[in-house]
Amino acid sequence: MEFFNSLFTVSFLRNALLAGLMASIVCGVMGSLVVVKRISFVSGAIAHSVLGGIGIAYFLNISPTIGTFVFAVFAALLISIIKQKKKENEDTVLSAFWAIGMAIGIIFMSMTPGYNSNLMSYLFGNILLVTTTDLWSLLALLFVIIITVVVFYRQFIAMIFDEEFARLKKIKVNFLYTLLLILISLSVVILIRVVGIILVIALLTLPAAISRLFNRSIGGMMLWASILGLIFTLLGLWLSYLLNLPTGSVIIVLAGLTYISLALMKSH
Repeated sequence: MEFFNSLFTVSFLRNALLAGLMASIVCGVMGSLVVVKRISFVSGAIAHSVLGGIGIAYFLNISPTIGTFVFAVFAALLISIIKQKKKENEDTVLSAFWAIGMAIGIIFMSMTPGYNSNLMSYLFGNILLVTTTDLWSLLALLFVIIITVVVFYRQFIAMIFDEEFARLKKIKVNFLYTLLLILISLSVVILIRVVGIILVIALLTLPAAISRLFNRSIGGMMLWASILGLIFTLLGLWLSYLLNLPTGSVIIVLAGLTYISLALMKSH
């Protein structure tokens, strides 16, 4: 009970809870689209490439959130252009973004005095370090994500399930795919604050993957994935508080074990 009382009285725990709530909504809404469209690897390339933006931001002494945002959107746009126009091998292109982004980040880290403690929190996450300013930034990004998904919901569904049919219906598939990647990049900016770059794809996809085991509709997946994300976040905060463990990692372990257990149960 001490922990749950502290959630409403201790500012950093309250901020962590609010960040977790926003992350859960992102897990539900964007995670469902990522899982159904089967673009987890694309999301991973965007997520890991943003280390370059974080390294450059610290080197230039500007907000890491700005660096993350700019690099994530830039990566999303380039991936979309190369995939749609050049028809290159997708795995190779994504691997290149994954590697180059992280390499640029490491180079600029090495050039930045005293980088270790702050930059490592972006690699592995630390939801307990989320500030009130961070919360307002994350809320603005979440608002943009939700409004965009609501406005383009029917078009997204058509594109995700049958691109050829969507093209026949004169739906701008290339534009929608680019927009989807940009929304994923905004989601990554939010989730990195919770679990870090290394684990961001797990948090983006696991709640949605669990929800898909029991839901056929996208709307149902989004709802239950959001609820599951919040449950995992709360349990992760509680267990890490009791056991003095990294919160983001505990959240992912809970989500991963739940998914594996339910998938095995359903297969029998």
